[in-house]
Amino acid sequence: MSANIRLIFALGFLLVVPALAQDAKPAAPAAPRITYDDHIRPILREHCFSCHSADKQESGLALDTYAKAMAGGSSGEVVTPGDLGISRLWVLVSHKEDPKMPPKQDKLAAAKLELIQKWIEQGAPENAGSKVAIKKNTVAAVAVSAGKPEGPIAFPEGLLKQPVLHTPKPGQITAIANSPWAPVVAVAGQKQVSLYNSDTAQLLGVLPFPEGIPYVVRFSRNGSVLLVAGGRGGHSGCAVLFDVKTGRRIAKIGDELDAVLAADINATHTLVALGGPNRLVRIYSTESGEQLHEIKKHTDWVYAVQFSPDGVLLASCDRSGGVFVWEADTAREYLSLRGHNGAVCDVSWRDDSNVLATAGEDTTIKLWEMNDGNAIKSWGAHGGGVFQVAFTHDGRIVSAGRDNTVKSWTGDGAAIKTYPGFPDVALKCSYTHDGKRVVGGDWLGNVRVWDAAEAKDVFTLAANPVTLAMQVEAAKADLAAKQAAATAAANELAAAVKVVADKDAALKASNEKHAAAVAAATKTEADRIAAVKASEVAAAAVKPALDAAAAAQAATTAAGNEKAAADKAVADKTAAAKTAADQAAADKAAADKLAMEKSAEAPQAAEKAAASAVAAAQVDAERAQLAVVAAQKTEAATKAANALAVATTTATNAQNAATAAAKQVEVNTAAAKAAADAVPVAKAEVDAMAKAKADADAAATAKKTAADAAAAAATAADAAVKQVEADQAAFEAMTSKLAAAVDSAGKQVAAQTGALTQAEAEKKAMSDAAAAKAAVTKDLGDKLAALQAELGKAQADQKAADEAAAAKAKAAADAQAALAAAQAAAEAAAAEQKAFAEAYGPK
Repeated sequence: MSANIRLIFALGFLLVVPALAQDAKPAAPAAPRITYDDHIRPILREHCFSCHSADKQESGLALDTYAKAMAGGSSGEVVTPGDLGISRLWVLVSHKEDPKMPPKQDKLAAAKLELIQKWIEQGAPENAGSKVAIKKNTVAAVAVSAGKPEGPIAFPEGLLKQPVLHTPKPGQITAIANSPWAPVVAVAGQKQVSLYNSDTAQLLGVLPFPEGIPYVVRFSRNGSVLLVAGGRGGHSGCAVLFDVKTGRRIAKIGDELDAVLAADINATHTLVALGGPNRLVRIYSTESGEQLHEIKKHTDWVYAVQFSPDGVLLASCDRSGGVFVWEADTAREYLSLRGHNGAVCDVSWRDDSNVLATAGEDTTIKLWEMNDGNAIKSWGAHGGGVFQVAFTHDGRIVSAGRDNTVKSWTGDGAAIKTYPGFPDVALKCSYTHDGKRVVGGDWLGNVRVWDAAEAKDVFTLAANPVTLAMQVEAAKADLAAKQAAATAAANELAAAVKVVADKDAALKASNEKHAAAVAAATKTEADRIAAVKASEVAAAAVKPALDAAAAAQAATTAAGNEKAAADKAVADKTAAAKTAADQAAADKAAADKLAMEKSAEAPQAAEKAAASAVAAAQVDAERAQLAVVAAQKTEAATKAANALAVATTTATNAQNAATAAAKQVEVNTAAAKAAADAVPVAKAEVDAMAKAKADADAAATAKKTAADAAAAAATAADAAVKQVEADQAAFEAMTSKLAAAVDSAGKQVAAQTGALTQAEAEKKAMSDAAAAKAAVTKDLGDKLAALQAELGKAQADQKAADEAAAAKAKAAADAQAALAAAQAAAEAAAAEQKAFAEAYGPK
């Protein structure tokens, strides 16, 4: 047994001892009765009538008559007899809530507040002769609406999460219910109901049900109240109403001799219907807890009851196939629906209250219209039998059955989805508030939540949640594992980031190499093109040079031939001139000789010699002329030879340049090809590096995603540890609060008992004194004539003694009232502690 549980039972023992001590004492005198007419109206007249009377009714509230004060104002009742906590008048005048009343005034005096407090606690009677009827339950304090509330939707806040009972294995799932307007699912367990967030699977709180096994859990139509019904088979049964927001027990309905198997609360929170093995359906008032009606038509165990959404009708079904519809307010029979061949396990109303669905062990689901009670649809839903059927807001239907499955249907019975099967019989099912998920439970205690449209598992819920201590241990272990995983993921991310940096550097180098290769290829191609152009220019220069050389060669040959001819002509003329000169010299010598001989032939010889001289001169002139021509031809031949040498050199140079240019073209072409071939290689390397970089980026992204997820998981795990530790602290704080409340109540009882004893003693002393004074007065009265002056004094003493006795009597009455209040507080603390101890005590 845990320390907290031991403390609870120790507190329970402490509560019992003062109670036994009080039982041994004589009954205390009744507390003075506080009434509206005698005590409260004067206070209200002084402080409230200016705003709340027949002349002026702010917020529709008038307090100048008892009837008007009890009727309340536009926001509802302001006085709930017997319940301070929900009496609006008290919480405002005691300044427990805003707006503080009376406005623009100081808080009422403590004596006046005490009178108002006692008046409400005593049932708020009108006058001394009024009978009070303290409401047993406070369901009216919870907001009521037939459908979706206009204001905030009820959602659990600050509920304790310590399970009443935890066992290694859960029992069968006896009940599942979803809030009609909020993501809240209630799962019945052993002596408890667990509330979960149907969106996140977070445990929202545990509602103790020490009365036994809850066989029914059902949210009211507006989702603000949760009905839990069940009990102990063959022993006891009841229904308990919980405020969904606070988890507070607001009413306990019924006192059955067997477990309750069927129960529901109507839309206005005024009626609760119960049924079970006793074959009866009983309808109770939630306000007074009184039984209003008893229906005896069923011949076998009552398996289900449900009020129609509009609150007009009540449907019930039993183990022998009976299905009935009753008028909710009168319990008169409205319809008897016959058609099932076997037990009818469940009933469910469509939101418009016009169609009722029934689920039977004959494997069928049937739909009934409410005008004449005719079956408008019937289909085989589950082999072996249907155990539960439920409508969602849009008219779809979900069912669970003996074939181990949960199924969804359209409003006319067409199959939508069959959800993954359970290992054993599917007992319970329900749609979530938005119809997007389906919750189901089976015989082995499994609770699953599926996506309604995809029929895929979303998560599982525990009907048997682990204790807070176990949750703390598990959460810390999970945190350690997730922190280790987060560290490992961070290290892997760092390594991946380094790889990315390395790959990025390699990619940059590859890009630079590729850029250099492209630049080299571009340059070598330009050089090749330039070499080709230069080769073309050089090749083009060869032919003109060769042509020029050929022309120069021809010119040189011609000039040589002309020179040779000129030289030959000169030689021939020179020879002719010599011959002519020799002939002229011979002829002159002959003439001279003949002249000297004065030969007759001398004139002729002279004439001949002159003619020979002329002829020789002419031939010599011709020779000289030919020598000039020969010199010219020699010069021309020399020039031609020089020109030929130049042309030959030019042609040779052109041929050499063309050959060199062609070779350069070959060299540049090879270089360009090599450079061009290097570009794809560099590009392939860039592509490979880019792919490696992309792969590294992808890997790093994946690692970052994993690291972020791991970090988020670690953060969530840390938050989970803090949350469960806070839940554990809240539970321990509640345990301490109960202990302190019991201790304080005990001390108050002891103090007030002492005060009462002292007041009684003082009262007796004063009564004795008053009696003594009365005796003196009587004695002096007998001597009135002689002792008139002393009589007057005695009468004054008598009056003072009477006044003192009255004051002591009032003090005794006040002490008695304080004792009664302390005893009431002790009893309230004891009741709260008892409920807590029953929930969390040894099982």
